[in-house]
Amino acid sequence: MPIRSQDLLAAAPLSAKAGTAHGAGMTLPLNRRNLHRLSAGIAAPGHDPARVRAGIVHLGLGGFHRAHMARYTDALMARDTGALGWGITGAGLMPGDRALLAALAGQDGLYTLVERDGVSERAAVIGSLAGVIDASDSPAVLLDAIADPATRIVSLTVTEHGYCLDRATRRLDPAHPLIAHDLANPRAPRSAIGVLVEAFGRRRGGRAFTALSCDNIPHNGAVLRAAVLDFAARIDPGLAEWIAKHARFPSTMVDRITPVPRPEDAAYIAATYGIADGAPVMCEGFSQWVIEDDFADGRPDWDRVGAQFVRDVAPYETMKLRLLNASHLAVAGLGALMGMTSIDETMRDPGLRAYMAALMEQETGPTVPPVPGIDLAAYRAGLIERFANPAIRDTVERVNTDAPVNYLLDPIRDRLAGDQPIPLLALALAAWLRRVREPGFRHPLAAELRAAAIAGGVDPRPLLSIEALFGAPGKDERLIAAVGAWLRLLQNASPIPK
Repeated sequence: MPIRSQDLLAAAPLSAKAGTAHGAGMTLPLNRRNLHRLSAGIAAPGHDPARVRAGIVHLGLGGFHRAHMARYTDALMARDTGALGWGITGAGLMPGDRALLAALAGQDGLYTLVERDGVSERAAVIGSLAGVIDASDSPAVLLDAIADPATRIVSLTVTEHGYCLDRATRRLDPAHPLIAHDLANPRAPRSAIGVLVEAFGRRRGGRAFTALSCDNIPHNGAVLRAAVLDFAARIDPGLAEWIAKHARFPSTMVDRITPVPRPEDAAYIAATYGIADGAPVMCEGFSQWVIEDDFADGRPDWDRVGAQFVRDVAPYETMKLRLLNASHLAVAGLGALMGMTSIDETMRDPGLRAYMAALMEQETGPTVPPVPGIDLAAYRAGLIERFANPAIRDTVERVNTDAPVNYLLDPIRDRLAGDQPIPLLALALAAWLRRVREPGFRHPLAAELRAAAIAGGVDPRPLLSIEALFGAPGKDERLIAAVGAWLRLLQNASPIPK
């Protein structure tokens, strides 16, 4: 039987639309020629997309980038024609990117973005893409694009897995299959790190570009820099020295809930706005972008359209990772065990809603330092309302699959170091561990995790002793005891599949 929140949380210490329809008839193919024919319910770009010129190459052209960085860039172009030189060439490195890239190529790089806030939505065509590149078979065209001196920024949204890190050291893993291939074939790289290093090599002697990480990784700029330098040092120490001196790797904090695009999104766009769009994106209305102001060769004035340039991103980054990302993973894991499918569904459950509020107030929140210009209590309350947005059908499956367990382990580590209690974080981690045996559980260490879960049963020691994933906290008897108690409750409430 599905787990109920009251079964789980009784022992937990809690305190505290619509666009304008286009009308019946044939849908309008989305391309530059048809922009003047859009219905009144959807906004056309506030600039001429035909005048956009590439100045940025982006690796990992998925829904989040198109709802976030590309959206900011489009808004800036509408305000300042001088920004038209900061167009984005979007690249995909994986075979799974091909269908999206083909759809965008057939639409002149245009796509519909729908921003939803519960009962209302705003639809707009985004025109900041200067082109797309399918690099899944060969990186040649992509490397040529980055080598062009007009490219001054190379940005990334490739998820943490795309950085090919050793899970224990958080540095580049030379044994990773992609990295091992690229070290042996540096001129034909398959990984994002290999692509960056080869591109820097082609730029050596000229101006370096800025590598801008937009992934949810603590200190993402520093992590990217270390990975690039580690790779470069293995193939050409002189190149590593040149990159260290001339390139820049600013850290960022990015925030906008963007579900994975679904096939029915295109049908909705066609029915509501009369547009045939093979690559629409749905997202929430909220958006935040905080960027370390450290660029090698200029940057767009994204701060004119809502982004923040700061000297130190760390406080904003910690706030987001500890409050939003940790909460996301916590309620997604428990929600999945309760038979729920979407994040907003978890917030309609009084027990899970109270659990998330208590988790932030009592355990994760106290690990967040003061953040300039942010009311943390209001931020926490806003997160609950954002998660509860019924128009954003973000799935618990996506969060459980994409979110690294470090979102929970980092605040656990801080709490244990301060000898502070961790019952609510332990529940979230127990839910994550409980799911290891579930059919379809996806993780780079899935086989090892499943074997350890079977060996341990309700004893978390075999799982927590996997050094590469859990590190020192996995050996702490306080965490072992707390997680073990929750695992026993989870076992009794809903038998773990054998």
